[in-house]
Amino acid sequence: MTPNPFRSSSSTPFTHKDAVPFKPVDWTGLYPPALPAKAVPEHVAVVMDGNGRWANARGLSRVEGHKAGEASLLDVVAGAIQIGVKHLSVYAFSTENWKRSPDEVRFLMGFNRDVLHRRRDQLNDWGVRVRWAGRKPKLWASVINELQFAEKLTAGNDVLTLTMCVNYGGRTEIADAVRALAEDVAAGRLKPSGITEKSIQRHLYTADLPDVDLFVRSSGEQRTSNFLLWQSAYAEMVFLDTLWPDFTRVDLWHAIELYAARNRRYGGAVDTPTA
Repeated sequence: MTPNPFRSSSSTPFTHKDAVPFKPVDWTGLYPPALPAKAVPEHVAVVMDGNGRWANARGLSRVEGHKAGEASLLDVVAGAIQIGVKHLSVYAFSTENWKRSPDEVRFLMGFNRDVLHRRRDQLNDWGVRVRWAGRKPKLWASVINELQFAEKLTAGNDVLTLTMCVNYGGRTEIADAVRALAEDVAAGRLKPSGITEKSIQRHLYTADLPDVDLFVRSSGEQRTSNFLLWQSAYAEMVFLDTLWPDFTRVDLWHAIELYAARNRRYGGAVDTPTA
């Protein structure tokens, strides 16, 4: 079994409070900022962008950029566990990615499958629950099998929920939810007045997850790219210039510190001091 560097001997999640006394042999020496629990986002969404640019800058193929991003994903998962994030959702393959070259699509399908196969036991040992959000149509059967196997293997874990968004699109997710509700109305199971924000939420791929608190994108691009549109309605956005293969837990912690310094108002007015 792979040692879990992020749990104490009592099997509680490892946090900054344990950093000084708890140093397993494979510990990196990197400790998260000491933020109060209420300042840490419960759900962080990450657009892992910049693999191609990272590879191009080094004279490598895009494939090598994707390969280099695997280590960043594991490091960010580790950093999320350390600082106390409970839900981490990552954009692994979008419904728009089918537009890429056939060779790159084939690689990405196999790569997602192989990463899940390689890392599922390690993630399980860390107490990570893996779940999948996305559509089955067009997705390779071998990828679906690995996603479902990882979900079953890690179903009892509760340190962190890692949602792998594979063949995912935010608009498609909303359309699928509305279509399901329309079918319920047509079948007489639901009145039109029953179509509400809550009923749409219940039909999303991520119905069991809380809304996104912090939305992070690497590479310097400043757009959501159709990722978790509904769930990110009130998310704080942080766009970092670091390309994904260079992205580490330290970058995640920096984004969380920026988040912690903001005042989330959810559409409310700023409090104005009275004279």
